[in-house]
Amino acid sequence: MLTSHELFGFMPPSLAADILEHAHTNDRELYRATLTAVANVRRVRTIFLGKQPRPARHAGMVAYLSRPGLELAAGTLLRGWLLKAHKSLLVDFLDGVGIAHKDGVVDDLPESVDDAKLKTAVDTILAKHSADVVKVYLHSFNTMNESQWKNLEAILKDDARLQF
Repeated sequence: MLTSHELFGFMPPSLAADILEHAHTNDRELYRATLTAVANVRRVRTIFLGKQPRPARHAGMVAYLSRPGLELAAGTLLRGWLLKAHKSLLVDFLDGVGIAHKDGVVDDLPESVDDAKLKTAVDTILAKHSADVVKVYLHSFNTMNESQWKNLEAILKDDARLQF
């Protein structure tokens, strides 16, 4: 399983740039928090990063978000992006495995789900959504939740469609 910072290291650079661009455009608070976290690790002022051209700034931010020290910032950025930009993916997956939710958000996840439902849900979201986004979501889902499903972990490990 890949952690949030590892996902930033393995995902296509264009997807990582899209995630940052989405935060920049649609969630200024999240973007600012991510920018500040990167600036702190780089030991520069946030305003210094903010003055860089956005493509160069984002490429540098991704390089740092792929490091273990920024796991929290990377995870927060991924969660925010998934919840705001890909709610339909979350809804489709949770509906597919039969988990009650409110707009893709679950209060309590079950300890496990049925293998057949999980496989069908994964196949459905792969057919309906971008494969790269699905990969990021499923890896994030299993590492960011207290209930880590062994059958999802096996699918992530064995299904070539979900490999980076």
